[in-house]
Amino acid sequence: MVVFPIVIIISLILYVYYKVAILKSNDTLNQLYMNAKGKISLGVFIGFFGINQYLYYQTQLALYIGIVFLILGAMQFLDGFKRAKHYRKEQKKLDTKSVSER
Repeated sequence: MVVFPIVIIISLILYVYYKVAILKSNDTLNQLYMNAKGKISLGVFIGFFGINQYLYYQTQLALYIGIVFLILGAMQFLDGFKRAKHYRKEQKKLDTKSVSER
């Protein structure tokens, strides 16, 4: 099961990348969009971490903890996905508005 640690590491790196990108940006809408993408990465990290821990230990306690992590990860992922979709639409509106003003 090499796939789970790879996904965990990649999602953690993406989470850190998006959080650093927030600090570099001055545009509020871009910061909100990057934060939403960071939430998606965090949700993937938490969910796959919970699955990986259950597969590693395979105890009843690990199952319960893995389920909690999976639920929390799914909540973060869905919230981030909804926010990213919304802010992507807002960015497109601003881009089309600025192009039409030229």
